Amino acid sequence: MRKWKVGIVGLRRGQGFVSVFAAHPRVEVVGLCDLDAESLSGLGAAFGLPDSTLFTGFDEFVQAPMDIVIVATPIRCHAEQTIKSLESGKHVLCEQTAAYTLGECERIVEAVKRTGLTYMMAENYCYFHYIRQWHELTRQGKLGAIFYAEAEYVHEIEDLLIDGATGAYHWRHERPPIWYCAHCLGPLLTLMEDRIVQACGSHAGFHKHPEQRDHLGFLDAEVGLFRTRKGALIKILRSQVAPRYPHLIYYSLYGERGYVENGRFGGGDTDGQVWIEGETPDDANGHRAAAPMHCALSDPDAPEEAYHGGHGTSEYYMIRDFLDAVESGSRPPIDVMRAMDFTVPGIVAHDSAMGDGNWRDVPLFDW
Repeated sequence: MRKWKVGIVGLRRGQGFVSVFAAHPRVEVVGLCDLDAESLSGLGAAFGLPDSTLFTGFDEFVQAPMDIVIVATPIRCHAEQTIKSLESGKHVLCEQTAAYTLGECERIVEAVKRTGLTYMMAENYCYFHYIRQWHELTRQGKLGAIFYAEAEYVHEIEDLLIDGATGAYHWRHERPPIWYCAHCLGPLLTLMEDRIVQACGSHAGFHKHPEQRDHLGFLDAEVGLFRTRKGALIKILRSQVAPRYPHLIYYSLYGERGYVENGRFGGGDTDGQVWIEGETPDDANGHRAAAPMHCALSDPDAPEEAYHGGHGTSEYYMIRDFLDAVESGSRPPIDVMRAMDFTVPGIVAHDSAMGDGNWRDVPLFDW
């Protein structure tokens, strides 16, 4: 069995990828790249990599002999590093979000088409165990046609926006909340097997941090409404500063024959509920009642190596799908077009939120 040679750029987030790839029998980590020489050296030593495979410059790194580049750098770097990797003959697994602007998104799509190489966006929330369970429900039509869905991702990360001791801004200070929408839209659109065609948005202002009005990452919250090609409505809420502990990642879907939702309490595994017409029994009084459903991040039947990454077992299955696509030459589940389905609506919704709040068309990219 061939081992794929993998290089990883961006080690703060990429450290988890190094761990899961290093434990994977189908790959070999052959290169690391990061601006922080100390972190680079430490992680390289931890995984037994020689100094010749450690790089502080991306342009030198991307020319090294490898098959795959994992892009785990700040989002503003994603488009340039993705395109350079593809043009250097490497397949790409890129962290979400794919890019910050419609122009960058278009350039990524063109580069994938031009090179014919495999690109996948690493939207790991689509691989939560309970999302994969729900997908079986929706594939089988258990909920009927889904007409409404919502998601909330409220995660207070002020320490990742600004250094409390020095006042220095970290890279996320420039990221409006709804630009980082793939953790919300990715699972929903996967479950619904749908695409977004229109978006509008609104924001709550800077009540918590009025002094940070020039830094959009400090917006109290942004809400996006989205119309899908199948005629469904989606609502998402995003905040990076709202005081919500533990952080919230919440999904619900409503269909003609039932609904499903995870719990609103707990930062990982939660207890949600499901109701399916004709299947969920009534309560003791003969009234309709949802059945409890445990929503676990991790697959209890996953192999031991699946736990070397983060976010439960999600990254193991995500990487497995990516490698399968590279080996077969097929499109991965979150290929470049699907990556844009998860990314572009947030860009358009933010434009609406900062403007008149009206509906705007969302461009669709196709092969």
